Amino acid sequence: MARKKRPEGTRAPNGSSSVYFSETDGHWHGRVTVGKKDNGRPDRRHTMSKDETKVRNKVREWENERDEGRVRKAGQNWTVEKWLNHWLNEIMAPPTITENAWDAYEVACRVHLIPGVGAHRLQRSHADDKLEAEHLEKLYRKMMREGSSAGRVHQVHRTIRTALKEAKKRKIIADNPAELARAPKVEDIETEPYDVDEIQSILETANKRRNSARWAIALALGLRQGEALGLQWPDVNWDGWDQPCDEHAVSFCPECFEHHATEIGVRRNRLRPKYKHGCSKPCGRKFAGYCPQRVATRKETAGTKSRAGKRWIGLPKELALLLVRHMEAQARERELAADLWEETGYVFTKPTGQPLVPNTDYHHWKALLKEAGVKERRLHDARHTAATVLLLLEVPERTVMAIMGWSSTAMAARYQHVTDRIRRGVAGRVNGLLWAPPAKPDDEGDEAPKVA
Repeated sequence: MARKKRPEGTRAPNGSSSVYFSETDGHWHGRVTVGKKDNGRPDRRHTMSKDETKVRNKVREWENERDEGRVRKAGQNWTVEKWLNHWLNEIMAPPTITENAWDAYEVACRVHLIPGVGAHRLQRSHADDKLEAEHLEKLYRKMMREGSSAGRVHQVHRTIRTALKEAKKRKIIADNPAELARAPKVEDIETEPYDVDEIQSILETANKRRNSARWAIALALGLRQGEALGLQWPDVNWDGWDQPCDEHAVSFCPECFEHHATEIGVRRNRLRPKYKHGCSKPCGRKFAGYCPQRVATRKETAGTKSRAGKRWIGLPKELALLLVRHMEAQARERELAADLWEETGYVFTKPTGQPLVPNTDYHHWKALLKEAGVKERRLHDARHTAATVLLLLEVPERTVMAIMGWSSTAMAARYQHVTDRIRRGVAGRVNGLLWAPPAKPDDEGDEAPKVA
C-alpha cells in the first residue's frame, strides 16, 4: 500500500521530528530538533530530497546522534585550517599552556598540517571534502618519504588528535578522525651516556673557554638547558662563602669550604626569544630577529617544567669552586665592558651581561664536543649522563628524583641507563651463582648439602 503523504503545510508538534511532502517543490522534507543554539533558540536541522527513504534515514541519523550526545554544533563551517588557527590562538594560547609547548603545536600546524590537510572540512558538505583518517595517514606517509623522522610524524599526529579532541568536546564535530588514523611506530632509541674519559675531556676543553661552569653543571647535576641558562646569582646559596675569611683575609676561601655548604635553586626556565620588526621603514631583514630595532614579543623566562622541577641541589666542592672562579671572571668582564655592560643578574651571560640565547648555547656545545674530540651528541644527553652517575653511586631513587626534578618514578627508568660496567657486574654475579663449583664437604664422610 502506498505511503500516505502529509498534507502540505501540516507539521508535527513543536520540538518533535517531522517528515512531510511539499507539493510546492515536489520534495520530501525532514526536520529534527537536536538541541539549543548559542543564542538559546532551538537548533533544528533540515534535510530534503525527492527520495522519502533518504529523508527518513537522515532524520533517524540525527535523532540517534542527538540521543547519544554526538551532534555537531551549528555555526561556522569549519575547515581544518580555520579550526587549527582558532584552536592555537584562542583556546591554547599561553598561559593556558607553556610557551614551549605552544611553539611545538604551532610548528606542527604551520609546517605540516595546514599545508597537508588544511583545506578539508570538519563537517561533511560534499562526499569527498570532509577530513577522514585516510587523509591523515596519507600525510604521515608523505612526511616519512620526505625525510621526517617517526618521532616528528608522531608529534604531528598528537597535535591534530588533540586539536580535534577539543573540537569534539565543543560539539563542532561528532567524531574525531585522528583517533582512527594510524601513525608510524616510534622505535625507542637507546641513549648511551658519556663515559668518564669523555666527561673529563669535555671539562678539560671547557676550562679553556668562557662559561666553563655551564657545562660542568650540565654533566654533574643534569640541569635542563633552560634551567641552567635561567640561573641567577640570587639562586646560589653560598651559606657564608660571601663573607670575608678572617683567617685568610679573602672572600670565598677554598680552604674553609668544609665549614660551609653551597646549593643552587632551580626556579625558572630560560625561553627561546621571539621578536617582531620594530623598524618604522622596512629594514630589509627577512627575520625579525635580525632587525636592528627588533622588539621582543616573549618574556625571557617562565616557570619550571613541573612543580617537581622547582628544587634545591647541593653542589659538589669542585663545582662550587668552579662557580667561584666563574663569578670572578664575570666581574673582570663587567669591568672590561664598562658602559656596555647590561646587568641582568644571570649566572651565564654574554661578554656584555645579556643572558645567553638557547640556540647560541646549543652551537657552543657542538663546538665544544668537536674540539674535545668527543662524538657529537645532543645537549640533553648530558642530563642522561648525570642520571647514570647517580645510579652508579647507588643514590636512592627518591633522592635522584629530587635532584633531577622528576615528578614520577617512570622517569627514573627512562633516564637511568644501564651502563656496560653495571651489565658486566650483573653478568659476573649470575655466572657465580649458576656455574659456581659445588661446595666441598667439611669432612670426607659428610655429604654435600642438597639444594632445596
